[in-house]
Amino acid sequence: MLEVRGLDVAFGGMHILRGVSLEVGEGEIVSLVGSNGTGKTTFIHSVSGLVHARGGQITYRGAPLRNLPPHERVRLGLVQVPEGRRVFPEMTCLENLEMGAYLIESKKDQDEALQTVFSFFPVLKERKFQKAQTLSGGEQQMLAIGRSLMCKPRLLMLDEPSLGLAPIVVKGIFRIVKEINELGVSILLVEQNVRQALAISQRAYVIENGVIAMQGESNQLLKDENVVKTYLGT
Repeated sequence: MLEVRGLDVAFGGMHILRGVSLEVGEGEIVSLVGSNGTGKTTFIHSVSGLVHARGGQITYRGAPLRNLPPHERVRLGLVQVPEGRRVFPEMTCLENLEMGAYLIESKKDQDEALQTVFSFFPVLKERKFQKAQTLSGGEQQMLAIGRSLMCKPRLLMLDEPSLGLAPIVVKGIFRIVKEINELGVSILLVEQNVRQALAISQRAYVIENGVIAMQGESNQLLKDENVVKTYLGT
C-alpha cells in the first residue's frame, strides 16, 4: 500500500532523514519507533506532503506521491493524525469533526462517517456541543483521531498518539487503533512508546539518528536484546 524508498530530508544543512525505507501493506499495522529527535515526525510529514524530501521515492497504492499536495493525498485516503492533537480549541467537537469531512461531498457519507466516529468514541457524542478546549487530553486525542476518520482513510498515520496521556488512557487509545484496523484501515503508528507500539503492530522499524537501525516482526523485536535494553528499560 505505502512504499518509501531512500527518503532523504534536510533542513538548513542538517540531515534529518538519510536513506529511510519503509513499507506498509494492505490491512497491516506497522510501527515506526524510536526516541525523541530521531526523525519520526519528519518522516510522517514527508509522507503527508508537509515536508519536502530532497531525495527518495514515496509510492501509495502504486502511484508516486512526490509532487502531490497534501490535500490530494488526503483525497486518496492517506490521512495523518498530528502529534499534539492540534484540535481547533474554539470550535465544538462536532465542528472539529465536520472539518475532517471537508473533502467528502456526500451528506450521506458524512453522516455515516460521523456515526462511525461516535461508535468508537461515545464521549464525543455526549460532548459534541462542547468546545474542544474544554476536553481532557485523552478526549482531545479521541477527537483528533475521530476527525481523521471523517475523511474515510485507507491508510491512517498516527503521530505519537500516546504523548502526554495517562497509561490507562493510552491503553484505551491503542485498543481503538486496533479496532479501526479491524475495519480494514491500514495503520502506520509513529511512537516513542515502544512497548505499546510493538504490542499492537505486526511489523516495526526502529529509527535512530535519521536512519533505520532495525526492522522486523514486532513480536521478535520485543525480544531483541538491544531493543529491550535501549527502549524497554529492562
